[in-house]
Amino acid sequence: MSDFKGKLFVFSAPSGSGKTTIVRHLLSQERLNLEFSISVTSRAPRGIEKEGVDYYYISKEEFIQKVKREEFVEWEEVYPDNFYGTLKTEVERIWASGKHVIFDIDVVGGLRIKKKFPEETLAVFIKPPDINELLRRLKKRATESEDKIKMRVAKAYVEMATAPQFDTIILNDDLQKALKEAEDLVEEFITE
Repeated sequence: MSDFKGKLFVFSAPSGSGKTTIVRHLLSQERLNLEFSISVTSRAPRGIEKEGVDYYYISKEEFIQKVKREEFVEWEEVYPDNFYGTLKTEVERIWASGKHVIFDIDVVGGLRIKKKFPEETLAVFIKPPDINELLRRLKKRATESEDKIKMRVAKAYVEMATAPQFDTIILNDDLQKALKEAEDLVEEFITE
């Protein structure tokens, strides 16, 4: 790892909770000196996602080879045959540039990062107002089949149960309030 040990900001939530919107907002705040950790995934791009911007897309076989070579800080088979992970080289690259790392990551991966870097990590859980709102947001995206949406909602119940394991929870029932709360938390953790 790099000599510079910046902070790590983990944002986790069920799909449709608004974590990506919050992370993008934080990245736009130059004073926070954040850079997005691009995860690796074995799934195909969705909608307007771009290689090297949203994810690094690789085959399942390539992913498994990287696991065997211990190239990940954390990894998880989030859905059957859909692997996600954070490369060690991604964290090293961001720290080498003198920036803090921000993650938009599933709850299992987020908690693994917190466990591996307990002092450097602020783990934030973004909580949707309720499951019905989550379902509405997922349907509004129009990027997945009804079966995939049902799978995500079922997974959301399990993910919501992990919320108390995070350092803090932001309820995203008012986006402007959630954005402000996230900014304040990040700024405070950087200056600690």
